[in-house]
Parts: sequence; structure tokens; C-alpha cells
Amino acid sequence: MNKLENFSKGLIKENPLFVALLGLCPSLAVTTSLENALGMTLAVFFVLVLSNLIISLIMSNPKLRELVKPVRIPVYIVIIATLVTIVEMIMHAYLISLYKSLGVFIPLIVVNCIILGRAEAFASENKPVDSVIDGAGMALGFGLAIMIISVFREFLGKGTLTIWGDLQINLGFIFDFLKIEPIAMFVQPVGAFLTFGLVLAAITAIANNHKNKLAKEVKNNG
Repeated sequence: MNKLENFSKGLIKENPLFVALLGLCPSLAVTTSLENALGMTLAVFFVLVLSNLIISLIMSNPKLRELVKPVRIPVYIVIIATLVTIVEMIMHAYLISLYKSLGVFIPLIVVNCIILGRAEAFASENKPVDSVIDGAGMALGFGLAIMIISVFREFLGKGTLTIWGDLQINLGFIFDFLKIEPIAMFVQPVGAFLTFGLVLAAITAIANNHKNKLAKEVKNNG
């Protein structure tokens, strides 16, 4: 696997949310606005890339690997928790509104299956550079997934897209043209599951259609 394949696998082929179905709890909880999704993406990117790097550096050293391997999971959690604490403190100091909006889901990054999973499955067995690339691809794939969900939820539920702070796109004219009101259900918990299910169904249908086309091409050429 070359570096481009290593990076791109997290975006589509091994997308942590739409393929592996990891990190569903924060993904569905914070996607009430695009701003929340962007904030969570930045936090996960920071933690995942740096945790992969640090864990890879530790496990690449034979002496440290021998020492850490029997208690590697607690070590991973301590590293991840330290990075999450840094993110939480930065948000609390400089991005207070985002900090309040994301709430408890910032510290819960510590137990996010995506981060711990990449540490155990990839970073602990690969070189630092490859681990950083893997972490970046997975974090961006996760971010892309929650941003897609948040765009649908915020648009359908509020008729807006809040990019950052006061930077907001008002799409209410679409609802005015259709003579309907935004559907508040989509910014409620049930809307999260409904949106996720519909997006996942659409992605699965597209993937299956692509596989069928490839199978037909192979059959015709054969």
C-alpha cells in the first residue's frame, strides 16, 4: 500500500463512520449544525494524528515496545486522554461557544473507537510517517461523514447552514418557495438516526451499483 492509498482508504473504502460504523454516538449527537461537525472534525484530527504518531514512535522502539506491549491499552488511553485534554482546554479558552455546543462529547473523544482502533490496528504496527498519514485520512473521512449528515440535518431542520460563528447561509427561501416549514424533527435525536440511515442507504446503493457494473464489465470482457 503506497502513501496515497494509505491516506485515501479512510475517506471512502474504510470510512470509519459509513463503512466501519465506528464513533456513532458523537457523530449523531453533534451533527445538529455544520459548525459543530467542523469543530468535532478539528478535534478528532488533532487527537488521531498525534496519538498515531506518538504510539508509533513508542512501538517502533524495540525496548519501549517490549516494555509497553503488556499494558499497551492503558498506555494508549493515557496518551489519547492527554491530547483530548489539550484540545478541551484550547476550545474552552478560545472557542467558548463551540466548547459549550459540543459539551460532553469533547472528553468522550478519549473512548472514541476510531482513535483507539487505529492505535491498536495500525499505529502500533507501522512506521510514524505511515501512521500519521493513516490518522489524517481516517480523521478526514470521519469529518467528511459527519459534515454530510450535519448539512442535511441543519438544512432540513432549520433552513440554514452555520459554517462558523456568525457566518451562516440562510436557505429559508427554498422552504418559502415550497410553502413549507423546516422540519424540526431533523435536529432532534430521531432526526439523527433517520438522516444517518438515509445517507448510509444511498451510499450502499451507489456502491452496489458500482460493483454490479464492474462485474458486468468483467463478464463481458471474459
